[in-house]
Amino acid sequence: MDEARFVTHLSGKRIVLGVTGSIAAYKAVSVLRTLRCAGASVSVVMTKAATKFVTPLTFEVLSGERVVTDLFDAHEPMAHLMIPERADVMLVAPATANFLARAALGLADDVLTTMLLSVRCPIIVAPAMDGDMWTHPSVVQHVQTLRSRGVVVLDPEVGPLASGQIAQGRLSEEPKIVAAVDSVLASRCDWQNEVVLVSAGPTQESIDPVRFLSNRSSGKMGYAIAAAAKARGAEVILVSGPSSLSLEPGITTVRVNTAAEMADALCRHFSTCTVLIMAAAVSDFRPKQSFVQKVKKQGKTDMVLELEATPDILAMLSARRTSQIMVGFAAETEHMVSHATDKLNAKGLDLIVANDVTQTGGGFGSDDNAAIILSARGEQRDLGLMSKRRLADEILTAVHELCRVRPCQKVSVE
Repeated sequence: MDEARFVTHLSGKRIVLGVTGSIAAYKAVSVLRTLRCAGASVSVVMTKAATKFVTPLTFEVLSGERVVTDLFDAHEPMAHLMIPERADVMLVAPATANFLARAALGLADDVLTTMLLSVRCPIIVAPAMDGDMWTHPSVVQHVQTLRSRGVVVLDPEVGPLASGQIAQGRLSEEPKIVAAVDSVLASRCDWQNEVVLVSAGPTQESIDPVRFLSNRSSGKMGYAIAAAAKARGAEVILVSGPSSLSLEPGITTVRVNTAAEMADALCRHFSTCTVLIMAAAVSDFRPKQSFVQKVKKQGKTDMVLELEATPDILAMLSARRTSQIMVGFAAETEHMVSHATDKLNAKGLDLIVANDVTQTGGGFGSDDNAAIILSARGEQRDLGLMSKRRLADEILTAVHELCRVRPCQKVSVE
């Protein structure tokens, strides 16, 4: 195969290569050689069953690194956390039916499946098994589950199998596997010329030093967008309301509490961005009066709290707009599309992401979300339930298409 073709995206990248107990495990040796020749660093992780087919020493010699086989290996403390943390891509080739089941169910009973729960980079899986196993309903369901989470699952090839059958089950050919890695890495560099300003989380509007008005937003969607944009090469500025989420390295983060503080932070950074994505759940109202001391309950049977509107941040930013792409969110409980369309038009947005926060399995606090992306050009894309990290990439891809139609130019600031 033409190894030079892959040098551009593989050179300098770090790849985790997982090898499971399939007769095709020997083919992973050649995949490793190709990745290494293309300039990638490769950390190999083997299941116990895989070592029955190929010795770890073979992979150690070719990778130049110690092979991880045991979750409790004293030579690799916290390997299940440290190795994935540095990875650009995780590739499992070959992947057995047993591995697919454990990965889909989130089981972490060895070092490889434990890594899957901590890895943040894209995951590519290349299955290999008998033809009847590949078409079994449980395997089909596990593959669907993995794909719904954003895992790239390569369909196995049709050909002669170890059982003597000629059926679909052979490990994908090496060029296809390496091309998949190359494609994933290439897609993660398509935002290199963009400065993305993201808002995330709730805001808190003080009633007194103890109490405040807020909402159920966890910030997970906005943080996922910031992480995805950073992974795809963008410069990212995250303006976050109160959240307990950990921050991605390399992202400029501005912490705020109130809607007014969020408006001020976004206005300060708006002129430097090419894309604005407003994923924050900003409070629409705040107490008209905020008490200096805690309001006591004694002697009160009721209390009237007078509210006033918070700043319309999108309206403020629209007035300052030059060439920025503007994306909003509409968290709705009814008439989702019509309400989102009204907001899209009223705020002069390029895209709006509408989601039903009452849907089971999605919405506030969940790791998953289901959304509909609406554009100012009348396009509508209905996305099923998926992880917020995968949804973030879907949103970025939709925005990137707009940037191609109307190129985003950085605004230079003296």
